[in-house]
Amino acid sequence: MTVSTCLERLRAVAPRALGGLFVAAGALHFAAPRPFEAIMPRRLPAHRAFVYGSGAVELACGVGLLTRRRWAGPASAALLLAVWPANVRMALDAGSGRLPGLADNRVVAWGRVPLQIPLIWAALQNRPRSGGSPES
Repeated sequence: MTVSTCLERLRAVAPRALGGLFVAAGALHFAAPRPFEAIMPRRLPAHRAFVYGSGAVELACGVGLLTRRRWAGPASAALLLAVWPANVRMALDAGSGRLPGLADNRVVAWGRVPLQIPLIWAALQNRPRSGGSPES
């Protein structure tokens, strides 16, 4: 298998994998909002509202990626950029005892920060289904 064949397969699978991740994470925002509130930048007000709002957007983007909607790739990339400050906040707070579970581990927390880059790449690989009219 050539490198270009592997890359094409990865480009086809990446948005769907990210879509599944978004659906799971979006559902967690509603089922267990406290860990998400803990990583939010402290300057933002109404943490619970932001957690629910970002969870709803993650669910919408996840479904959009799984069904290959044209808007889902750019919207997912924008979402990942928007939540990046929370990942940085989590990394800065890691090891302080302020965060729950694995989020308090510095290696895990700092590992999430650069992970946004391949996730944004995965979002931007989303392509509408071929054949028929493009879905909006």
